[in-house]
Amino acid sequence: MTGALNDADLAAHLADVAGQLLITVRESGLLSLKALGKAGDATANQFLCHALREQRPEDGLLSEEEKDDPVRLAQSRVWIVDPVDGTREYGEARTDWAVHVALAIDGVASIGAVALPGLDLVLRTDRPGVVPPAPEKLRMVVSRTRPAREATEVAERIGAELVPMGSAGAKAMAIVLGTADIYLHSGGQYEWDSCAPVAVALAHGLHCSRIDGSPLVYNQADVYMPDLLICRKEHAAMILAEVEAVAV
Repeated sequence: MTGALNDADLAAHLADVAGQLLITVRESGLLSLKALGKAGDATANQFLCHALREQRPEDGLLSEEEKDDPVRLAQSRVWIVDPVDGTREYGEARTDWAVHVALAIDGVASIGAVALPGLDLVLRTDRPGVVPPAPEKLRMVVSRTRPAREATEVAERIGAELVPMGSAGAKAMAIVLGTADIYLHSGGQYEWDSCAPVAVALAHGLHCSRIDGSPLVYNQADVYMPDLLICRKEHAAMILAEVEAVAV
């Protein structure tokens, strides 16, 4: 790694290498499922945080696995990372887990990468592809274990097919890749769960917002983010209206 990497290249490189490290840890075969999740988180987090502090020492940093430093609140540029998004799926050797590396600038998810190591893919903000057209019957990704009420009710109202899936990053990238059409989540997340996926989705021309239509704002003192919507722009108004209807 060199200091000459621009922000997008750095995000993609770090997400990719962290994903490879995670697969190496899992393939060691020496850890139980519970220990594997902890070891994977710790290994990827240590690599990402050390690399970012070396490569971008003037920037802020927020990681799921790192003690929060409130100094970031006064900084314009803050890296927001999730070393393993979907720990359960990672441990089960599924493909629906991810590594998130994002740069929020003045609260906006601006630059980033989402690695899907199980699929050998890294999706990034500086290399957007064309999102495939939606089928007639829309597909909505939901949690494998606890689908949100708003999501299931909206899906029923618009006749969408529910697609259970693991991590937030995998769900968001399913919209980018065209294997799903709507990611509606209201079960609560944190900034690291969505910052990189939102940056990548925005770069691909998708709609990203809170489920009331308001913008997603990052690098807040309270890093809890209750909800989000990622979908094609042509579906956004319809889905937001349906969310409002089921909330009544």
